[in-house]
Amino acid sequence: MKILVTGGTGYIGSHTVVELQQNGYEVVIIDNLSNSYIEVVDNIEKITGIRPGFHKIDLTEKEKTSDFFRKNKDIAGVIHFAALKAVGESVEKPLEYYHNNISSLINLLQGMKENNINNIVFSSSCTVYGQPDELPVTEKAPIKKALSPYGNTKQISEQIIENTSSVSNIRGILLRYFNPIGAHKTAIIGELPIGVPNNLVPFITQTAIGIREQLGVFGDDYTTPDGTAIRDYIHVVDLAKAHVVAIDRMIKNKCKKKVEIFNLGTGDGFSVLEVIKSFEKVSGVKLNYRIVERRAGDIEKVWANTTFANEELGWKAEKNIDDMMLSAWNWENALKDKR
Repeated sequence: MKILVTGGTGYIGSHTVVELQQNGYEVVIIDNLSNSYIEVVDNIEKITGIRPGFHKIDLTEKEKTSDFFRKNKDIAGVIHFAALKAVGESVEKPLEYYHNNISSLINLLQGMKENNINNIVFSSSCTVYGQPDELPVTEKAPIKKALSPYGNTKQISEQIIENTSSVSNIRGILLRYFNPIGAHKTAIIGELPIGVPNNLVPFITQTAIGIREQLGVFGDDYTTPDGTAIRDYIHVVDLAKAHVVAIDRMIKNKCKKKVEIFNLGTGDGFSVLEVIKSFEKVSGVKLNYRIVERRAGDIEKVWANTTFANEELGWKAEKNIDDMMLSAWNWENALKDKR
């Protein structure tokens, strides 16, 4: 079985490629390398002993995308990660986010439809819920007005998949992630943003190792126990394994609807300061941080009700917050030797 992974040299994509290969799937990657490195393909091979296929394609280019599908009609399913994903940046560059995230999905679905490739697992986000009225948030929670263009692209993308599914043979599983962190246990792949990190954990580890002078904590006046924003953090390998379960489910025709939706998290919420304390505990490093103004587009608090994913998918996150932070620190230290 051949699986196409778009954005497969990225953070979550690369870990998912490893899990797919270790579960017997043949993997081909499409990535434009706008926020990742070609060396990741080598690193995947170091872990699994299998080199995934790789095509440098920008999915916003319709003809190149169509040509790829014409030449690869034997794909059993697609896992679509490729997207711009920084909340704050999306507020500053909305047109770039709408063009990239929406155009790429449309071209991808068109290529699938024309070549009778009918299974797509979509990388969605808990941002589609906005600030939920009730916590923990279930899959039945209302979709609220997005607080950022990034979040809106995920809402629109979900609608595009649902609309396309209703008039074609395409089936979808929409995986709404909470906050992926951590790295592979080998410390051969992990989160490696180009430039200044937009996500909390790589900024923590880069500050601790001396690349960044100081971590800015965005706001301490939220209505949370310590005033900082709360998120549901999930280990990237646990998340990657959920994608293998999802693609298995589609290929084995176990889906109960044309489009299914699952929350992927641990079900526990941790504040920014709690994440920092966990890092300091497992690393033994005192972190230099200060409180700064809130960041536009950020949600105050959100964590998942994972019951449906646990029971229906038969998947459950296993790693705790200390496991996650230690793996991220091990990855950062492994990177130090390569810099």
